[in-house]
Amino acid sequence: MSGSKCPLRSTKSIECMVSGNHKRSRKIGVQTLLNGLKSQQIKRAHTISVLVVFTCILFYVTLIEEQIDDSDYNTKRGLVAVVLTFLLFGVTQTPDGVFRRPHPAFWRLILCMSIVYELGLVWLLFQNASDARSLMKHFDDKLGVPLPEKAYGGNCLLYDPNATDPFHNIWDKFDGFVPTHFFGWWLKTLILRDWWLCTVISIMFEVLEYTLEHQLPNFSECWWDHWFMDAILCNGLGIYLGMKTLNYLSMKPYQWRGMWNIPTYSGKMKRFALQFTPYSWTDFDWRPLSSLSRWIAMLCVIAIFLLAELNTFYLKFVLWVPPEHYLCLTRLAFFLFMGAAGMRETFQYLDDPNCKKFGRQSWLTLIIIITELLITMKIDWQTISKPLHLIFRYFGSLDS
Repeated sequence: MSGSKCPLRSTKSIECMVSGNHKRSRKIGVQTLLNGLKSQQIKRAHTISVLVVFTCILFYVTLIEEQIDDSDYNTKRGLVAVVLTFLLFGVTQTPDGVFRRPHPAFWRLILCMSIVYELGLVWLLFQNASDARSLMKHFDDKLGVPLPEKAYGGNCLLYDPNATDPFHNIWDKFDGFVPTHFFGWWLKTLILRDWWLCTVISIMFEVLEYTLEHQLPNFSECWWDHWFMDAILCNGLGIYLGMKTLNYLSMKPYQWRGMWNIPTYSGKMKRFALQFTPYSWTDFDWRPLSSLSRWIAMLCVIAIFLLAELNTFYLKFVLWVPPEHYLCLTRLAFFLFMGAAGMRETFQYLDDPNCKKFGRQSWLTLIIIITELLITMKIDWQTISKPLHLIFRYFGSLDS
């Protein structure tokens, strides 16, 4: 054998080969163990290390940093420090969630941020309308003032022969919210993981826009904007792409090989990129017709999802926050992560007979949606209490 000092074709050579294979196997086993320990070290919460670093920061702020005699600045800074302290404790001490990637600490952070957000909403609920809107100035000096009136809907002609561009009404509707609708429903499909459920929610929301357009001006759109651009084009294509993504995630093989077990740098980089993909995949079979309780549960899921969608529009309207403001975009992104974990816990609670407890993230997501609704009701009751259109009152009277 090349590279070996064992003589060939002898009893000693066989013993030497066995001994060499045993040493190589033991070396591989030790290396695998070390790689596993490295992976576990990365996934650990590092509570002691975090405690030491956090204590050093507090010592620095207390003994070394120059004091600033500004009450407003110190108050804001102190509140931020309190929130960061809570998040630091929660990330290191709370249990892991339902997802493992990109890191369990990320989903623990989402859980703790949900708690902070709910605490902020509860505090906002105890303020009057004027103070609640004025508080928005702490995030942006331009906030806290009434939103400028904007005409929605307008000319709904698909073809305008009197204009330079006969299709200008269609092109005017292609704004920045078109890709938001498309990618939003692609991500929502990945959260709900069911074509029928996504389609029902998409159509129901368009019906709600028709129903509530007398309350919110931006719900007043052209009929073809509702059904063709929103329901079919943006939402429909987003749901289609989401279902294709779900099929791919359901069929693809999942490899759980640790990064440290990969010898090449290119392989390590590829494995690092895979860290931001699912660890495994579970298809959702909601089975709404399996029982009466499941049917009622699915109606509740649809209602809560639609309520969360409506809160997006009502909150920014009553708090005087422009639709393109970073606070609106931040809330939407946060709700995607929060909703992904919450919906996974909700499905497990409904589908797994061994799961007897409603999930932590599901509980927080539900109470956040309810609290947002209560804030809207308290700040601008005049808006949400406007009576429905005559046509809806007429259809409602047919049942009586």
